[in-house]
Amino acid sequence: MSFSIGDLGKATGTKVETIRFYEKSGLLPAPARTAGNYRTYDREHLNRLSFIRRARDLGFSLDQVKALLSLSDDKDRSCLGVDEIAKAHLIEVERKIADLTALHTELSRLITQCSCGTIADCRIIESLSPA
Repeated sequence: MSFSIGDLGKATGTKVETIRFYEKSGLLPAPARTAGNYRTYDREHLNRLSFIRRARDLGFSLDQVKALLSLSDDKDRSCLGVDEIAKAHLIEVERKIADLTALHTELSRLITQCSCGTIADCRIIESLSPA
């Protein structure tokens, strides 16, 4: 089974430019080329790109994805490295959640203070303006 870059993109929901970027970054191995010099991808590319997309959807950085791919290429290796990467990412996600919760609280407070008067009396504009 082989795919053109467009077909691979459609199968994984990935833009062609992003596939090329992943190739240049070393996340996706260079594909074979046809006689006309077109890229031709196989099932391994599809699986690897699907892995990359899922990891990116979960918020892993490109460096983390690269490390996870490297670890996943050695099937006999301990998964301790994977756990460490996932735990570090979880800590970052929890930090972001805390930041967003604080932001939500502050925005809610500002909105409830709004008396829907004029801009001159707007507490939201006042809080955004320099002192």
